[in-house]
Amino acid sequence: MSLDMPKFSDLDALYDEAEAKVATSMYEDPALFDAEMEKIFHKTWVWVAHESEFPDKGSFKLSHVGKEPVIVVRDRKGAIHCMVNRCRHRAATVCEVKKGKTSSFQCPYHGWGYGLDGSLRALPYPEQYGDDFDKAQHGLLKLRTDSYAGMVFATFNDELEPLSDFLGPVKKWIDLFMKQGGGFPVKVLGEHQFKVPMNWKVQLENTTDAYHFPIVHKSFLQSLDGETEQVFSFLEHGRGFVEDLGNGHSVMVMMPELVDLDENLDAPIPERFAELAEELRGEGYPEEQVKKIVRAVGGAGFNLNLFPNVSFSLSFFRVLRPVTVEETEIRHIALGMEGGPAAANRMRLRLHEHFQGPMGFGSPDDAEVWERVQRGTKGGETLPILVNRGMVDETAGTDGPRGHISAETGMRAAYAMWKRMMSA
Repeated sequence: MSLDMPKFSDLDALYDEAEAKVATSMYEDPALFDAEMEKIFHKTWVWVAHESEFPDKGSFKLSHVGKEPVIVVRDRKGAIHCMVNRCRHRAATVCEVKKGKTSSFQCPYHGWGYGLDGSLRALPYPEQYGDDFDKAQHGLLKLRTDSYAGMVFATFNDELEPLSDFLGPVKKWIDLFMKQGGGFPVKVLGEHQFKVPMNWKVQLENTTDAYHFPIVHKSFLQSLDGETEQVFSFLEHGRGFVEDLGNGHSVMVMMPELVDLDENLDAPIPERFAELAEELRGEGYPEEQVKKIVRAVGGAGFNLNLFPNVSFSLSFFRVLRPVTVEETEIRHIALGMEGGPAAANRMRLRLHEHFQGPMGFGSPDDAEVWERVQRGTKGGETLPILVNRGMVDETAGTDGPRGHISAETGMRAAYAMWKRMMSA
């Protein structure tokens, strides 16, 4: 795909950095979408899994890198591989089970068999290919794979910078987020997924957008007790900030007192967690550990957005997958404590269901406005989309530009990276 095509040859017209204006065609142009899949999703680190989803040797899960189906698997030595889910013979997928455990993968069409590392191990009647057929050249297509803090990323780009460099300042925020294990490793408890008729960038903008929270999530706020509602009234009290972390990443701190869950452990236990605390005490957990676990159950006080496809939102992972220019799949992944108390994990799931779940107060409302954004782009197509909120008083933060809690700093960070990658 070439950027010389007339419809998007002028990247400045698509995203005006000086004015922070996004062209409507950014959400609608199929040719632009195809170019994004090649220039962004094929060229950068894309999140594919959490290690707890395939913990054992031989365990695997299916995922995607952009539109391409992949298998993420541990081999017999525990090494992690990510491979395109396509037989090298006639292109059939070699696995259709979302997650599980196996000793190998076999194409259901002609029986080509592959090892856990993707190598071609056997095929029926190989003599018909001749003596010069090299099995070593016909393994599953492998991606470069790396991980940080249990988060597994993959890329088609062998020349890309190391994952550690790509994440940069994000690593310290991931470390803080993972304190939700309360002293135990973080693990995936479950997930639900759904598709929304929207461009993928509509959701990319959302995770570090506090401006919408008291409006879109009014029903959620009304469902809370008074003490908890005050915690979530971060926009009203002007607490926190949004900061550009480089490479399209950003963080939105909503509750500064909950950024580091190991701090302020002597603070009173919130009323909504009093019953949980009593249950943990009854199970013999010492008071110091009770406080640490209870504090972790409530989640971190910030949202972290990683370009281009995953975010850490208070207490869960949100993963986006572009399907078409006007359709995006969303996965909401509930998190808990590996080896932690059952009562704490049960409470984590109830909190997840309350907001993120399909019958919760948060996800349906978010999905509704995402869809309405996409529908709205059909009218007034020459009108720009504005992401300029907070530019008037943006300052230098620890790692990049920092804005008011309601600023659109995170969106500008993502679009600056989008433009950089589309220009390459």
